[in-house]
Amino acid sequence: MEIILLLFIFVLSGFLGFELIAKVPSQLHTPLMSGSNAISGITVVGAILAVNTSSDNLSVWLGFAAIVLATINVVGGYMVTDRMLGMFKKKGK
Repeated sequence: MEIILLLFIFVLSGFLGFELIAKVPSQLHTPLMSGSNAISGITVVGAILAVNTSSDNLSVWLGFAAIVLATINVVGGYMVTDRMLGMFKKKGK
């Protein structure tokens, strides 16, 4: 029963997140990406702490996967933010 509730919350949060992002004006996407990158950075730190305190092999591998995926998310987010900010620069500079 608990897994069904967790799955329901996950699906509901996915739909809610999609609807919220779809309604954000294009001028606010860059600040929104910066906030998302900060949250992903916190995820990396949390995953590192989880791997460091665990002694179970499964937990260590899941933590390692979380570190890798969150790092990819942070790097990709900063690349997208940099590209978006580049769109606002003058052509001659």
